[in-house]
Amino acid sequence: MYEEVLLEIDDPVATLTLNRPEKLNALTDRTLQELRHALAAAERDERVVGVVLTGAGRGFCAGVDMGALKVIQEAGEIAAMHAETGLEPLEPGDREMGADFAGGLAYMMTLRKPLIAAVNGPAAGMGFSLAMFCDLRFMAEEAVLVTAYAQRGLVAEHGMSWVLPRLVGPSRALDLLWSGRRIAAEEALTLGLANRVVPGAGLLDAAREYVRTLAATVAPTSLMQMKRQVYRHLMQPLGEAMRETDRLVDESIRRPDFEEGIAAFVERRAPRFGRVSV
Repeated sequence: MYEEVLLEIDDPVATLTLNRPEKLNALTDRTLQELRHALAAAERDERVVGVVLTGAGRGFCAGVDMGALKVIQEAGEIAAMHAETGLEPLEPGDREMGADFAGGLAYMMTLRKPLIAAVNGPAAGMGFSLAMFCDLRFMAEEAVLVTAYAQRGLVAEHGMSWVLPRLVGPSRALDLLWSGRRIAAEEALTLGLANRVVPGAGLLDAAREYVRTLAATVAPTSLMQMKRQVYRHLMQPLGEAMRETDRLVDESIRRPDFEEGIAAFVERRAPRFGRVSV
């Protein structure tokens, strides 16, 4: 089905691989459309508790393909990058998250399942943005992050002026955006851009094992609701967030997951939660 991404499902993990290794997985419009479609497919598969996004070969993603950048530059607009793929319409994410999450890469935050970036090598430009819009980032020891926008005469693209200050604070975000310097894995961990740093050979195993642990110990519906709360509540005053939380708590205690969670605790056994059905 796909030419520039790979989708592999091994219950409970979906592994989505950007697959242009000869170009360090630089992004074309086809890549981006296939990525969106594959995320939707993984979201709809009840076997999948979480998705791991990585890159083939020695890079995670080098940003937008240089050929596409030339087309954009000559046309003077981003829309010139568009390509016809013939993919059937399939949209990921929860539309009830609201219009704020409808544009650009923000749709990744609406995915109903955890999305973990396994950053196996350089992530630059839009590749950096892809990693930042994932829920967690596991980095190989040799991986690096680079914003790269200023070096191309661009602005903080793809929502980075919104998400990056929320991850590291305004002054650190400006430093990373202005300087475009290489951020090694250990610094990324210190800054809060990475959640784990592991040897490269064990990166995918670590990310997949994280999903497997979630699948074995927690309710997938809770994962979905918590993700929705965290991102929606970034937009809301405290009072609104608390009122929504109170409503969600009332809903959660009426679900079978709550009964199962209590029973598993009392009986000292692993819980048997249902999977998310989209």
